[in-house]
Amino acid sequence: MKLVHISDLHLTLPGERMGGVDPHQRFAQALAHVLAHHSDATRIIITGDLTHWGEPGAYAALRDVLTDLPCPVRLLIGNHDDRAAFLSAFPDHPKDAHGFINYAETVDTIRLIYLDTTAPRTHAGHFCAVRRDWLAAELESHDRTRLFVHHNIMPIALPATDKIALVPRDRTPLADLLDQYRDRIDYVHFGHVHTPVHGTYCDIPFASVRSTVNQSLPDFSERDLLQSAPMAPSYSVILADATGTLIHDIPFAWDGPVFTAGTDWEEWAKPLVVE
Repeated sequence: MKLVHISDLHLTLPGERMGGVDPHQRFAQALAHVLAHHSDATRIIITGDLTHWGEPGAYAALRDVLTDLPCPVRLLIGNHDDRAAFLSAFPDHPKDAHGFINYAETVDTIRLIYLDTTAPRTHAGHFCAVRRDWLAAELESHDRTRLFVHHNIMPIALPATDKIALVPRDRTPLADLLDQYRDRIDYVHFGHVHTPVHGTYCDIPFASVRSTVNQSLPDFSERDLLQSAPMAPSYSVILADATGTLIHDIPFAWDGPVFTAGTDWEEWAKPLVVE
């Protein structure tokens, strides 16, 4: 199973820039790269911050861009999104009985679970009791699952970033739930942090992905200020099967030189200098 993981589009109204970058151009570039190199993907999964200010026009632009792609796209919302505006643009999008954008599907015997960790007027993540109950029912019903979420549900040792991670009052009971079902969860994938982070949490491997716009500068001492720069964006290609998971970082915007070399030993021999 090949999954393309894209995150943090931060789309504005068309023509508006965000952080010195045209987010629509960047997302179009990412999609073009996916279509050129990974049109065989099973799913394209976009883990939130679809828009920067939650404006209806930004969601309308996203809806138009996603028309007629060769593989299904799955959308999550993030802290910059507006749930009502998102559902107005995507009225048929699945949601749970409480209106949260929690949904799931089975692909190649693996249950892909998409979670809603947003709350109004806060950049921190939330995953309340009714959302945990929904997730518990999914985990109870399926032996192999893979979670996709916007927020980092665990601290990642970056003090300023961790201020807008999943809030502690929801983090602890969610960790208890993950502990209970960890043998059924292959991986947790998330966005939000605009930088690649890999590790384990509750003995479950996790990975984040860069944004298609600005990237975070990880700072292990700064406690208050998030730092970012218009560094190269990327998306991830996730290759998953019964034996494990591979994740490749794809720098889709690189337009500089590309060098080639063979794999034979002699290809890498130091050239002789003739005096």
